[in-house]
Amino acid sequence: MKNQESIPTSKVARATQFVKATAKVGGNYIKHYSKKLVDPSLSKDELHAENAKDVYDTLSKLKGSALKMAQMMSMDKNLLPRAYTDKFAMSQYSAPPLSAPLVLKTFKSSVGKSPSEIFDTFDFEASNAASIGQVHRAVKDGKQLAVKIQYPGVASSISSDLRMARPLAVQLLKLNDAEIDRYFKEVETKLLEEADYTLELRRSQEITEQCSKIDNLFFPKYYPEYSSERIITMDWLNGLHLKEFLATNPDQETRNQVGQALWDFYHYQMHELKAVHADPHPGNFLFTNQGKLGIIDFGCIKEIPADFYDTYFALINPAILNHKDKMMAIFRELEFILDEDSPELVTFFFDLFYKMIELLGRPFAESTFDFGDDSYVDEVYGYFEYVAGIDELKNANAARGSQHGLYINRTFFGLYTLLNDLKAKVNISLPEQFVIKEAGLV
Repeated sequence: MKNQESIPTSKVARATQFVKATAKVGGNYIKHYSKKLVDPSLSKDELHAENAKDVYDTLSKLKGSALKMAQMMSMDKNLLPRAYTDKFAMSQYSAPPLSAPLVLKTFKSSVGKSPSEIFDTFDFEASNAASIGQVHRAVKDGKQLAVKIQYPGVASSISSDLRMARPLAVQLLKLNDAEIDRYFKEVETKLLEEADYTLELRRSQEITEQCSKIDNLFFPKYYPEYSSERIITMDWLNGLHLKEFLATNPDQETRNQVGQALWDFYHYQMHELKAVHADPHPGNFLFTNQGKLGIIDFGCIKEIPADFYDTYFALINPAILNHKDKMMAIFRELEFILDEDSPELVTFFFDLFYKMIELLGRPFAESTFDFGDDSYVDEVYGYFEYVAGIDELKNANAARGSQHGLYINRTFFGLYTLLNDLKAKVNISLPEQFVIKEAGLV
């Protein structure tokens, strides 16, 4: 893959790239409909492929929040056609890397020294390059290290990038203005946190310590003395990315073991820490043939407010499906149903979200759930694709659902997708506090 010699950092330069991408998408639509006049049977597959390539090429040059949006959309498979999600998935760990001179300049501007003044050896060829930064191998006192370097201009361009990306997002996602505004506000908050490597370093140390007793997980040790606001240094972890791991054709026992470790990791964070690793894309995990799971990135952490936790997770209790009055109260509290809704809309949205809760909560109704059942995951994504096209949502003047649900829902989608890819069977248990509440429901 060709190295990138520079990154547009000024608002004018970055705005120009967004305008070009939007224009290319518009041009592709014109070209598609011109061809369709000649061949009415023409599908949109070629259009989607061309748009995906043009948009990804632009976002990958800009890095930062622009490329992070592509990464997020690649995980939300119900938002975009497959051509986009397949192309955007490259942003998870194979974006175009920075060239050696730009790496050296970025490192020195952050740390005040060159890599050779700190490490015994430093590989200027990036091992992985994603949306916010890229990773290099280094050695210090015999220790194999991973050095994550943030791309220049990322932190200062987040807010302006999201404003400039809005027309492109509207064009691609087909969301209404209220949904786009809420989506972007929450994304902006998390991206500003992700660009703060001092915060990420602290959270990484805290969460790895708190999760260290979970079976079959392993984490890197972090080195504050070799880190800064734009640099994080940690142990180099050996393991395989998901595609590489699956290519080894692991047996079912190994799939189940690593899948259980993944489930336990998220279960513990959500219900014990009330703070969750909200970026479950494959690039953040390493797998071993011994059924161990390594977690290597804690940049995106969603802290769960207590009041939201109590209402949201009450819905995972299968018993609540038989108590529609309680579900109605929770739907109103979570803003699925709004005070200004007409009786017809109340009924419509209650039925819509009731089905959604039944689908997402189905694993919690079983003591062991087979995430390798493609029909279940297909049903989940099929339903959310249907929801995305509903006129009552697309034409609404207000967004539905608490803003806190954006990253929690995204986390569940990512988790379920990873477990489906693994074809893992996982032991499931309700958190104790919701088991107690179940007695009051039945």
